[in-house]
Amino acid sequence: MNGSGTRRSVFERLAGWSYRRRWWALLTWVVVLVAVTAVAQGVGARYHNDFSLPGTESQRALDELRRQAPVQAGATVQVVMRDRAGLVAPGTRARVEPMLARLGALPHVVDVRSPYTSPDAVSPDGTIGYATVTLDAQSTEVPVADVRRIIDTAREAAGGGLQVELGGDPVRGAQEAGGGASEGVGLLAALVILVFLFGSLLAAALPIIIAIFAVGAAIGLVALASRIATVADFTVPLMILVGLGVGIDYALLVFSRYRSELIAGTARDEAVRRALDTAGRTVFFAGCTVIVALLGLVVLGLGSLQGVAVAVALTVLVTLLAALTLLPALLAVFGRRIERSVLRRRGRGRTEGARWRRWSAAVQRRPVLAAVLPTVALLALSAPLLGMRLGFADAGNDPAGSTSRKAYDLLSEGFGPGFNGPLVVVVDGGPQAVDVARQTLAGTPGVAAAVAADRTVVVFPTSSPQDERTTALVHRLRDTVLPPVAQRTGAAFLVGGGTAAVVDFADAVGARLPAFVAVVVGVSALLLLLVFRSLLIPLKAAVLNLLSVGAALGVVTLVFQHGLLGAQPGPIEAYVPVMIFAIVFGLSMDYEVFLLARMHEAWRRNPDPGEAITEGLATTGRVVTAAAAIMVVVFGAFLLAPDRMLRQFGLGLAVAVLLDAVVIRCLIVPAVMRLLGRHAWWLPAPLSRRLPSLALEHR
Repeated sequence: MNGSGTRRSVFERLAGWSYRRRWWALLTWVVVLVAVTAVAQGVGARYHNDFSLPGTESQRALDELRRQAPVQAGATVQVVMRDRAGLVAPGTRARVEPMLARLGALPHVVDVRSPYTSPDAVSPDGTIGYATVTLDAQSTEVPVADVRRIIDTAREAAGGGLQVELGGDPVRGAQEAGGGASEGVGLLAALVILVFLFGSLLAAALPIIIAIFAVGAAIGLVALASRIATVADFTVPLMILVGLGVGIDYALLVFSRYRSELIAGTARDEAVRRALDTAGRTVFFAGCTVIVALLGLVVLGLGSLQGVAVAVALTVLVTLLAALTLLPALLAVFGRRIERSVLRRRGRGRTEGARWRRWSAAVQRRPVLAAVLPTVALLALSAPLLGMRLGFADAGNDPAGSTSRKAYDLLSEGFGPGFNGPLVVVVDGGPQAVDVARQTLAGTPGVAAAVAADRTVVVFPTSSPQDERTTALVHRLRDTVLPPVAQRTGAAFLVGGGTAAVVDFADAVGARLPAFVAVVVGVSALLLLLVFRSLLIPLKAAVLNLLSVGAALGVVTLVFQHGLLGAQPGPIEAYVPVMIFAIVFGLSMDYEVFLLARMHEAWRRNPDPGEAITEGLATTGRVVTAAAAIMVVVFGAFLLAPDRMLRQFGLGLAVAVLLDAVVIRCLIVPAVMRLLGRHAWWLPAPLSRRLPSLALEHR
């Protein structure tokens, strides 16, 4: 029972247990982290990508190729060589041929096609050539260590004027890619902001400790899960990116409420209970919203994206548990020292939220202006989203010093950009059908060359794999070029290969994205309807959250697709929009719920719209902007990552959080709430009687 004689809520009881049993709570988290990490390192992770999409033409082509010619169905590695004296020079050939023989004896290698037996594999000037190494499985199924043996064996032949580089999906997958120093830079910047916010290194360290415990435990669990489920190789950096941001964010929201209770004169143990009963409820609701949004990606059925979504959702769940159990224990252990720091700052005569009260008054004096101008700006930033082109960047976007990038450049120089992403047309018919298809394809605009091999025709476009013209060529071959050939010959044709698979994957994401957005927005709006007992607040939240996501993706499109700020132009990675939408929409709910919950508290005490808005901003403005600043620096630090996909995630998430916290929460929300007035909290009586209540305040 609490002081008012009412039964304590689940959150209060959880806070009380963690506070009283502080050492048990701490020991439990330490044991879990150490045990999971030790087991994961002992067993080892098995991350791999899965871009298969059952039912697509590229997948049917691969399945047919496996049936007709299993040897040709495996992934290939291009060993690209350059010698300005000519590849046929005796000294050069003496280096190349033994190297190719050694490659043929390596694990998973089933065939090595030498440039000396394939005239088409040597450039017209004779200085650049390539050998094709065929593997016995797709690139995601070949161990990275074995691919690296291929790379090392081939590059041992370099020297004496001979340059050897390697390309292909297996090589790109084997190259190291990750966050680099991004995590450390983000944590350091977050610590600096927290120290300025609280004036205490100890208080600033608590949210970071929470994030480290949560992310560490989640990474160990996902590493174990990767042995029995498909988890993409870029999952861990993304978990770190989201886990650090969300972990610090959630802990900061709870700690900020705890600090406010201490300033109000509440005892430490009771302050912890009240913090979890208010901010803890908000964090729980917001975290569940993020998890629901991420799990919504599972129903898209997009290969390894499902594993990524579950892994990031697990990270958010573990972070949520840490904020609700580990943080109260840490507050119990260090509470006395933190209380002295808080009371010392209170003694300096500062009025909590004074600046935000003045800001609220200014916004409410011109609500139309404060709502319309920022909305127009966000719509302008969202405009490039209409022209977003989904796909996967090819090796031309790899770091300049990587062997895959050098191989890509050599092939482009010697044979044209299309040689880096050939299309494989699988023919279900006789030799005559293959020959007719080859002749037709060779004369098709956009095709540089077409080479027949058994029951396939390998088509080399005139444009690079990520070029929009290549995507158009894939659709044109399927829709207009090959159907007449099929009618004449009675054969069936399937356009496949890695480039076609990327086109199919991007098309699938684009086709399923609207339904996914509708589900996530609908579920989130329903939850807000139950929490705030209002029709207009969920509608407002949905529109504004879509605005922040749209503006963020518009900026990503400008930078990475159009090459703004010096970025290499290319398509937006097909994973990025759906993941950013799921994460950002959930994170936007953090600030929405945190701000509106305080407004709702004030409204229940005194139903004055203006006062409720002012009180909400005054009590949350400081912590929301600080939390946003932390997430911006954590996410923004991933712009330093070498991986293009991680840089897109980092930029998109950072821009979305910045716009959401500064433009939407500090300008548009208070302005719109002022314009709505009392109607903001309106719910028809018949609907109110039928809906269950999910209050954020314990009543």
